[in-house]
Order: sequence, then structure tokens, then C-alpha cells
Amino acid sequence: MVATLFIDGVWKAASDGAVHDVFSPHDQRVVAQVSQASQSDVLDAIDAARTSFDSGAFTSWSFKERSALVAKIADLIERDSESIAQKESADTGKRIVEAQYDVADVVATFRHFAALGAKEHDRRVDVGLENVTSRIVHEPLGVASLIGPWNYPLLQIAWKVAPALVAGCSFIVKPSELTPQSAIALMGLIEEAGTPKGVANLILGPGSVVGNSLISDPRIDLVSFTGGLTTGRTIMHAAAQTIKKLALELGGKNPHIIFADANLDAAIDNSVTAAFLHSGQVCSAGTRLIVEKSIHGQVVDEIVRRAGQIKLGGPDDLLAESGPLISQAHLEGVTSYVNKAIAEGANLLIGGTRSTDPAHANGWYFLPTVLDDCLGSMHCVQEESFGPVMTVEVFETEAQAISIGNDTNFGLSGGVWSGDSAKAERVAKALRHGTIWVNDFGPYRPQAEWGGYKQSGIGRELGEHGLGEYLEIKHIWTNNVPSRSGWFSDPGHGGA
Repeated sequence: MVATLFIDGVWKAASDGAVHDVFSPHDQRVVAQVSQASQSDVLDAIDAARTSFDSGAFTSWSFKERSALVAKIADLIERDSESIAQKESADTGKRIVEAQYDVADVVATFRHFAALGAKEHDRRVDVGLENVTSRIVHEPLGVASLIGPWNYPLLQIAWKVAPALVAGCSFIVKPSELTPQSAIALMGLIEEAGTPKGVANLILGPGSVVGNSLISDPRIDLVSFTGGLTTGRTIMHAAAQTIKKLALELGGKNPHIIFADANLDAAIDNSVTAAFLHSGQVCSAGTRLIVEKSIHGQVVDEIVRRAGQIKLGGPDDLLAESGPLISQAHLEGVTSYVNKAIAEGANLLIGGTRSTDPAHANGWYFLPTVLDDCLGSMHCVQEESFGPVMTVEVFETEAQAISIGNDTNFGLSGGVWSGDSAKAERVAKALRHGTIWVNDFGPYRPQAEWGGYKQSGIGRELGEHGLGEYLEIKHIWTNNVPSRSGWFSDPGHGGA
């Protein structure tokens, strides 16, 4: 039997014996077979997490002890980085070099939170009274459901697991059913590092089967979810019934603004990367190009030329620059998205269809696509394709650029290119997005907070606030010289 569920410190098969095949997006071959949890398994995982938390087996550890555990896990991930990258590449279809970069980022994330946890967190508050000690202390939040996406499976889970461990929470990890192998590997390393049983639990399966209890069970204190807006709304509604804490990262429609005074060679090169890296399957992808009218033709012509040269291929193709979409359903969705854009009046300059290369016949490959003459009212401008589809809009003034960039219900990230540093700073401050890159696009570090404005989500991951999502803040007031309050008169005789 396949035993890939991890519940209360034990690797288990699904209680009903169900299994799930994982397919390569590159050629549809089966790359793994994993357990598919039942509702009973989910409840067992919640039981284990709740029991471990309430027992104090892990919350009794100091911040420094938990930070040392997380640092040890980082070392183990680094030790096994190549095998983990191979699993991630097989599941997602991304090039092995991209998977290797991702695993290195996972190691950096664990080390960031290990260092952060070792710092002093509590503080004293001066209340102006000599006889009173007033302290702010930070305590583990409780039991967390950590639900990850398929595009960066291990990295997005790491952004949740590392701070949860440092904080002292118990949790249940639920990766995407499309890309579970790296999460399974991570759970094995968490076990190897010496994490108390019941603290870390792993449930596998589609959200339609296992998701409801993970977001609605009253024993869950926090739901951290990275994924689509529709699912995020469902989670908010379910969590509201028990007033759970939420951390949601729900994607974006990210403006990438290029002024005429920018370094155009660098701006164009970064625009191609921003839109077509990982076939656009990136929540912060810069797929909404907003370019000054006077340079529109120059910029767009060169981007189209570059897009046409991008070599698509699978994990083992050393010449490939980008890979397939994750599934047939996603490919159909991106195709429909482009067709709708054309029907609304967008001008298709390149791409727009599935690749016809015989080498891609068994995979979900979609050609890099550029849609020109786009308007803010179009579906393709307002909605996220999560594919290699760039839309192009034009502006003439700084105020127009800002207005267009903010004309979205999302607010995750954005980029500004200009040789005028004062102008770039004004635009960066005016854009209502959680991360703004100036004369760059895409880099991040775990030391800096990540998250969005508006419908891109709630809360922050990484940085210092990423740890705070998993902590409760308690104020302890101690009167060192107790006395009667004297508020109400007491005509009788006082007690002892």
C-alpha cells in the first residue's frame, strides 16, 4: 500500500486505501502514486495537531530551541536539495534549473525564520507606575491549516511551515494534489529533525474532498492559503463561522510600467522574463505591460521578437527556457482567455495557441503570447490568465500611468522603469500594490514581507510580519504592590 500521509508522527496509507496518480505536464506519464486522504484521515490529522498543541509538547520549547530545529531542517533540505528538485521538476514540468533555484530559496526561507526566531520578541511597556510591570509577550497561535499551490509547491509551503514551527504552532500541510512530492519529502525531513509527533501532519488530496474540514473545523485556529481568488472567498466565508485568523495570498494582475526615459534594453529584457518565466504561472508575473505611447512600437516589436525565440521544453531539455502549463484544464482555460480577449478587440501579435511542435504533443505547452491594443475594460486586462500571456496598454502622462496601474481589483506587485529616480519614486509610492520593483522585476528575499493589497489577499508572509501571523500577542500587567482599588465606597468591614 502507498503510505504518504503523515499523521501523528506515523506514515500512513489512506484509511480507505485510495491512491492518486501524479502526471507530468510535459508528457503525461505517471511520475508518482500517492495516498489520497479520506475525510476520516483529515479529522485524524486535526485531532493529532490539536492534541499536540494542547499538550504543550512543542509550545513548551523556547523560541531559541524551535529556531534551532528550523535551522536543522534547513541543513537537511540543503543536503537533499538535488533529489527534492528532481521531484519538484517532475511534478510541475518546470526546468530542473528552476526547481534547483526554488529549493535554494526554500533553504534561505528556513534559515531566515530560524534567525528571526532566535531574536528577543517580548517587550516591556512603560506605564508610568513604579509598582507595575507591564509586558507584551508572544505565544503560539494554535493549530494551522497550511494550504499550498501547484506553481511553486515547496517554496510556498515553506513560507508557511518555517514560521509556524518557529512560533510553536501545530499544523496540517495540504499541498496541491497536482504537485505533492516535494511536500512529502519536506515532511520526512521535519520528522528526521526531531519535531515532536503530532506537530506536523500531511494530508494529500483535492480540496473538494479534504478541504472543507481544514477550513471549517472549530479546532483550527488559522488558515494560511495561497491560490486563486474564488477559493480564497470560499475560505473566508467558511472561516467566518468560527472567526479564524486568515492569511491569504490570492494572486494578482501586476502592472509593469515603462517610461520613455528608461533603460529600454534592460526594461524589455526584464519584461520578457516577467511575463514568460515558468510560462506565466507566477502570482507576481508582470503580464500587464503599460508602456509610454512614444516608445510603444519600439518596445512591443522587440518583445514580440524575443517571445518568438523562447524555446519551450521539458525538465530534461537543457536548451529549454520555459516549460508546459500544469494541466489540460489549465491549458484550456488559457486558450479561452486569449480567445475572449481577441473577441473584445485585443490585437494578437504572436502566440495564442497550444504549441504544435511534435516534441510537445503529449504535454500542455502554450506559446508565449502578446496581446496589443488592450483597454482597462477588457477581461484580459482585469483578470489573471496564469499563463504566458502579456497584455499591452499605453499611457502619455505620469498620472495616466499611475491610474492605469491602479485600475485593478488586485494589488500584489508591480514594476516601474524610468531613468528619472524622483519620478520612479513617485510612481512607486502611488501604486497600490504590496511589492514594487524599480528598474527591476521579480527578485525577492525572505527578509522582506510579501503580500498584497485589495483582493490579492490578507496578511503578509516572510519578513518579520510573516512570523507574526503565527503568534498571539498577550499583555501581562503585574501589580507588584497590590492594594484596594477604592473605586466604590465600602461602609462595611473589609474582608481579609
